[in-house]
Amino acid sequence: MDNQRPEGLPKYRILTGPDDASFCHRVSEALELGYRLYGSPSIAYNADKKVIIAAQALLWGE
Repeated sequence: MDNQRPEGLPKYRILTGPDDASFCHRVSEALELGYRLYGSPSIAYNADKKVIIAAQALLWGE
């Protein structure tokens, strides 16, 4: 894995979205790029849309 952060991507990212396979794939793709999990995931319920929203913070590198 390259140690260089892809151009245009920040050192710190937070991914959010419906708690589904698509969200899990986005987090997995960020990990494959070289990001690491930062803290625990969070979830919240959007009562208007009746959907659970997940959030995960990520940091680049070690």
